[in-house]
Amino acid sequence: MLSRRDLLLAGVTTVAFRNDTLNLVEGLLGRFSAEAEDEDFWAQIQQAFTLDRNTVNFNNGGCSPSPRVVQETLRRQLELSNQAPSNYMWRILEPEIESVRLRLAKVFGCDAEELAITRNASESLETLLLGFDLHAGDEVVTTNFDYPRMITTLQQRERRDGIKMVQARVPAVPRSHDELLSPIAAAVTDRTKVILVSQVSFLNGQIFPVQQVVEFGHKRGIPVVVDGAHAFVQFAFDRDDLGCDFYGTSLHKWLMAPIGTGFLYVRKDRIKDVWSLMASTKEQTDNIRKFEEIGTHPAANHNAIGEAITFHEMLGMKRKEARLRYLRRRWTSRLEGVQGVRFYTNLDPKHSCAITTLGLERVETPKLAEWLLAKNGIFVTTIKTDSVDGIRVTPNVYSTVQEIDRFAEAMLVASSKGIV
Repeated sequence: MLSRRDLLLAGVTTVAFRNDTLNLVEGLLGRFSAEAEDEDFWAQIQQAFTLDRNTVNFNNGGCSPSPRVVQETLRRQLELSNQAPSNYMWRILEPEIESVRLRLAKVFGCDAEELAITRNASESLETLLLGFDLHAGDEVVTTNFDYPRMITTLQQRERRDGIKMVQARVPAVPRSHDELLSPIAAAVTDRTKVILVSQVSFLNGQIFPVQQVVEFGHKRGIPVVVDGAHAFVQFAFDRDDLGCDFYGTSLHKWLMAPIGTGFLYVRKDRIKDVWSLMASTKEQTDNIRKFEEIGTHPAANHNAIGEAITFHEMLGMKRKEARLRYLRRRWTSRLEGVQGVRFYTNLDPKHSCAITTLGLERVETPKLAEWLLAKNGIFVTTIKTDSVDGIRVTPNVYSTVQEIDRFAEAMLVASSKGIV
């Protein structure tokens, strides 16, 4: 039975943690127009983060910093947990996961009983790819633009179970979504049991026609697994826009939740069709929580997702998307058509949003990334495959126009004078 002290602590921890960060955002929305180009508004939003402005982080597609309110909630709950973990963490903090589940499900547009909270997109997607009953000779169709860890997962199943991975080759810069859909459709045979597709490719930010792929799969009775790691809350959409039965994503990218958080969505009537990654009971066969059976873990990490949701909801998805698109246009418009600059991303809004990959013809990609960091204080990640060879550039809502302009200027120098 909970003591009076336990009940008091429970009350303190379960109420949404309000601090200056959320009060700041709430106040700003009443004082400014909050349009994509309203720098007075966005300059204040930037103050919600604790950042090292000596380094410009343009790899938010990999991992984004969390707003101050998320960090403080995480720290506060970790401190409480360590006072008496088996009591405060397990009995008081852990049950808060149900509130987080409800709120995440609302953002994604699904039933809370269809959403499991995981540690990242890899855990979510590997749960699916390793959890389907597949047998020797069965085929899984994916593309050359899917994430390496997912490819590795399928290759392990090839070695272990004798299945076959089929990779459809799609173009880096398609002229239409049909150029992405057609190769996937052509790769499907009567042996195809699963289709894996990235909603947004990690290579260049290409948005795939997920709804059409899902419809194609449904007509043939083939489940489609959607890798949403780089998509969730980067731009506006929900589950119904995709129509998918299976979806996995990370939350430490565009939701800016604590590092090591994600979710797995499985349509309710399909939960029974997927084995959990770690052992669960027979009674959990059709319970979404079977995918959360990972043993002892910190409750603070998944609980602090709630504050990231609050920050996201107060900022607004459409407002956030508009800002990301504005920042991208600000620098790409200066580099489009510049001699020696090659874009590996279709800049049409239907094809991409915040993530963009580009390279220089006369400069090796790794050396360009090193030069940007050493000489300009700008951090980007490098992408190199047989079809993409460039730096991936990903600002976020806390990025300043001065940082955007600094990057554009640096690239103009590099393209005209080279790097020294």
